[in-house]
Amino acid sequence: MGTVNTSDFRKGLKVQIDGNPYIMIECNFVKPGKGQALYKCKLRNLTKGTVLDRTYKSGDTLDTADIEEIDVQYIYRAGDAFVFMEVTSSDQYEVSSEIVGEAWKYIKEEMFCKMLLHNNNPIEVTPPNHVVLQVEYTEPCVRGNTATNLTKPAKVDTGAEILVPNFVEVNEYIRVDTRTGEYIERVK
Repeated sequence: MGTVNTSDFRKGLKVQIDGNPYIMIECNFVKPGKGQALYKCKLRNLTKGTVLDRTYKSGDTLDTADIEEIDVQYIYRAGDAFVFMEVTSSDQYEVSSEIVGEAWKYIKEEMFCKMLLHNNNPIEVTPPNHVVLQVEYTEPCVRGNTATNLTKPAKVDTGAEILVPNFVEVNEYIRVDTRTGEYIERVK
């Protein structure tokens, strides 16, 4: 494990504080009129999601986190856990629903995702930015309401509910942005 100096602080840097992995989500350089330069940082805990505000003096160091990003394929769900397989080594990871979080709404069997590992333990699963899902159930469109921007809930094949425009029907495929959970377009 290496160290990183304050001069190398930047957004997206992964560091370790008290044995926990953090990602730097904000870093501002402050040079007061007299005295040492300061770095005001916001750090998000990668395992718990909590945010820390820390101030470091010029010359301080932090340990780099042992974080690895790997490509995985979602295989199946086993009760409260999701099973993923690493693409290159075929190693399997059983990931709890707490770690998967809201990503469950967008992942389907055989889908490729990214996984963050801290000391070879999964801490985050990220689905592709856009996924195609099939609408399993939605209310029928009311005639005459197709020209306005009305939305309605639709249940998709992953079990999630997504707001879609009024013209979307059952068994149609839709593209969804996994970062926001919003409908993008119909897919033929």
